[in-house]
Amino acid sequence: MRQPVQELIEWYQNNLFAAAFQICRNQEDAEDVVQETFIQYHTTLKQYESEEHIRAWLLRVAINKAKNVNHSFWHRKKQPLEEYIETLVFESEESGDLFETVLGLPEKYRIVIHLFYYEEYSVQEIAKVLKLSESNVKVRLSRGRQMLKDALKEDWEDDE
Repeated sequence: MRQPVQELIEWYQNNLFAAAFQICRNQEDAEDVVQETFIQYHTTLKQYESEEHIRAWLLRVAINKAKNVNHSFWHRKKQPLEEYIETLVFESEESGDLFETVLGLPEKYRIVIHLFYYEEYSVQEIAKVLKLSESNVKVRLSRGRQMLKDALKEDWEDDE
């Protein structure tokens, strides 16, 4: 099964950007990752089992490309995260605080939290995409939630 690239861009561009941004923490890098992911899909002649398989493949490729960006020389020459966060618009102040807190998590917890809550993947689907065991995904989700809870609790107590 193959889908036209333009359709996939319309359907998944924002999702891939969000996943890439969780890793790169830089708008330009995340945009490049998304573009490179769609180029790779277009040039690959692989046949896919289903639309879900295509979506999982796109996410996996985007995540790998984003990790590669983090290891590159150019990664050190990027816009500070704080400057980019100031340009974003959130529904509420709490949403912005949560976004910043999630970005503060270590990468292995941040990406699992993103896939579970923002992309609405199941534990089983995340395990396949990240090539981890389901129990490992559950542990990362649990630890990530605990880190978020602790960080948000500290912020809450500081406000009092």
